[in-house]
Amino acid sequence: MPEGGGLPHAGEMPGADGRAMDRAINEIEGFLLWEAEKDRARIRAQAFCAGLPWLTDSQRREVELHYCRDQRDATWAYLERIAVRSATLRTEYEGVYRALRRRLITAFLSGTVAVVALVIVAVAGMAVR
Repeated sequence: MPEGGGLPHAGEMPGADGRAMDRAINEIEGFLLWEAEKDRARIRAQAFCAGLPWLTDSQRREVELHYCRDQRDATWAYLERIAVRSATLRTEYEGVYRALRRRLITAFLSGTVAVVALVIVAVAGMAVR
């Protein structure tokens, strides 16, 4: 561990690539979020089955299993839709950003050319006097 305790930062780890570290953290975060979702599905399944007191133990386990599987499938489909929409938005925003950047650069260059032209005219006017 580095001095002062705590975990080393990405730049302090030998051979650490910032992007690789970000990907690893994203994978860990994704894993933990998915595990938490599975736990929530299990808790919802148990709560659902608690409202069905006539189920036998084996029926309760079967219903909980089916409920959890259904919740996982629904969550996975939802996450896939979010991922597709996120990619679409990213592409769209990158296009808008490029267009704005081109306009800004064009405005800056036009302003620079105008200022240079004014300076040249002013210098030429002073030289004529």
